[in-house]
Amino acid sequence: MNKQAIIEAVHEKVGGTKVSAEQAVDTVVESIIETLKKGEEVSIAGLGIFSVKERAARTARNPRTGEAIQVPAMTVPKFRAAKALKEAVK
Repeated sequence: MNKQAIIEAVHEKVGGTKVSAEQAVDTVVESIIETLKKGEEVSIAGLGIFSVKERAARTARNPRTGEAIQVPAMTVPKFRAAKALKEAVK
C-alpha cells in the first residue's frame, strides 16, 4: 500500500472530494514529521509510537574497496508497534 492507496481508502470511508482526502493524509504525515523534528514522540493508539533515536558516529567499510569511512552521528526515526497491531498481524 502506498500514499495514493491510503488517500483512496480515506476518500471511500469519509466521502467528500479526493482533494480533501489527500489534504487530510498530508496533514497527518506533516504533523508526525514536525513533531519528530522537535524530538517528541507521536503515539497513535492501536498503531504504535513514532520517536527519534540518536545514532552514534561510527567507522564503516566501503564494501567495494574495503576502505574505512567515517559515518557521522545522526538522528533517525523509529517506530514501535502497539500490541494491538502486533496481534492483528499475527
